[in-house]
Amino acid sequence: MKKLVQLPLLVAGAAFLLPAMAQEIGSYPPNAKPGECYTKALVPASFETKSERVLIQEAGERIEVIPATYKRVKKRVLVQEPGERLEVIPATYKTVTERVLVKPAVTKLIRSEPVYETVTERVLVAPATTIWKPGTGAITQVNNSTGEIMCLVEVPAKYKTVTRRVLKAPAGTTERTEPAQYETITKKVVATPPSTRSVSIPAKYNDIFVTEEVQPATTRRIPIAEKYETVTKRVQVSEERLSWAPILCQTNVSGNIITELQRALRAKGYNPGPVDGVYGQETRSAISAYQRRQGLARGGLTLETLNSLGVSI
Repeated sequence: MKKLVQLPLLVAGAAFLLPAMAQEIGSYPPNAKPGECYTKALVPASFETKSERVLIQEAGERIEVIPATYKRVKKRVLVQEPGERLEVIPATYKTVTERVLVKPAVTKLIRSEPVYETVTERVLVAPATTIWKPGTGAITQVNNSTGEIMCLVEVPAKYKTVTRRVLKAPAGTTERTEPAQYETITKKVVATPPSTRSVSIPAKYNDIFVTEEVQPATTRRIPIAEKYETVTKRVQVSEERLSWAPILCQTNVSGNIITELQRALRAKGYNPGPVDGVYGQETRSAISAYQRRQGLARGGLTLETLNSLGVSI
């Protein structure tokens, strides 16, 4: 007896995945049989590979150039024209010694201050005089009024020493001439100035090898045939469309069908999640990825997908 597995999201999920399409399909699948379930699946566009012969190069012609021929010949060529050049005769120099004025003679006015000196002299205070003075002698006086001797005595002059400052030389100016100063130097002077002279330059020639054309280049026209190439390209045969596709449902699924589906997906390299017989989100994502990669109709777990995975119901 078949064990029924609840698949509540198969049809609802299919309706969510289908975009609005311009091409309409019937409300019910044609030629349906009792016990079968269908969904509106998105059938991808189909392509086929076609080969065609295409022109890659048109017929034409090419021009082939026949190069010119040359030979090597020896020629004498002028390298430098004759002419003349000015030759400079440098100046000559000699060494001379001469006495040069370093500082001219100058006359200076020198102001002299007055000169004083201290002199000492004897000054007459009182001139020499004579005075009478009583004197003594051999004659005895008879009385007090007689016999008196009077002598005329000379009193010498009186002097004193006086010191005073006297002008020796008055203030004034004198001229003093300072002689000129000279220095003997040695210097280099021109003996003969520089001059020029004209020198003739002869022409110069060289023997060289040159290439001369013997026969000029020519051309010739060569026809070129057209070329074709076989091109292989992918051509769309049918557009993406909606179509009724048989799917698993509660009436045609066995107890181990989901488990076999998960194993088949894992064997193909898709991750359906745990192999537990539950048609969960991971299994649905793996189915959708497999359908896109294989170009199968999308929108649910179609019988076409099961057949492609080798899972029988």
